[in-house]
Amino acid sequence: MDLEALHAMSLQLRRDVVEMVYRTKDGHPSPSFSVADIITALYFEVMNIDPSNPDKSDRDRFVLSKGHACPVLYAALARRGYFPVDDLYTLRYLHSKLQGHPYAPKTKGLDATTGSLGNGVSIGLGMALAARIQKQTNRVYVITGDGELGEGMIWEAAMAASHQKAANLTVFIDNNNYQSGGTVGEVSGPYPIEDKWKAFGWHTQSIDGHDISQILQAVENAKAETERPSAIICKTVKGNGVSFMVGENSWHKRVYTDEEYRIAMKELGGVL
Repeated sequence: MDLEALHAMSLQLRRDVVEMVYRTKDGHPSPSFSVADIITALYFEVMNIDPSNPDKSDRDRFVLSKGHACPVLYAALARRGYFPVDDLYTLRYLHSKLQGHPYAPKTKGLDATTGSLGNGVSIGLGMALAARIQKQTNRVYVITGDGELGEGMIWEAAMAASHQKAANLTVFIDNNNYQSGGTVGEVSGPYPIEDKWKAFGWHTQSIDGHDISQILQAVENAKAETERPSAIICKTVKGNGVSFMVGENSWHKRVYTDEEYRIAMKELGGVL
């Protein structure tokens, strides 16, 4: 896809999230919006994947460590062709394949079960090392939230990845400066984020996490690194794309009213 098409897809994924949350009356919309452009770049341009053969051994892997943002991941999987778009409207239903956090055994296209924050980098590292042992060239991508950086397990994995020279592992840090309980600085300040990853021996970049061209270039830079794992700190905005969601942290988990639904869809370019 060209950049214009990728931008259009990122808006489509956001609209899908609004529709899912509005219809099912549950879900985490604003954490989904802050990673929508990263997800778009990965699933529609970067990753070597094949929806017709979702278990092919040499596919790239993706781990959504901040599992509560799964609505946008489900939207990407549906739009990529892993399952019908109408399945999105069963989000969080009893026995649905689309649970409130990613559950790989139920959902075609998922590589990892996540939900307990802090686990994704370790899972991704395991996948990256397994690929190297098997002499495969696939890459592993992880998205973690900045609030998650308070989890010690992330830094254990960061240390191990650097020691193992896991250059096929790339971690995106969704730096929207919020978590469910407030700003990350108020809860447990992770700053300076870039300096911390550098200190752990990672190839580190800081970008605008809503600029798809920057995301794509950062991925290319990560691929060019042959000795170190890569950390891409993405400056993002929680609720990006819908005016009344930006700066209002109640949208971490909240349901749209009829009027909010109409406004959100209109701002995202939807047709009502």
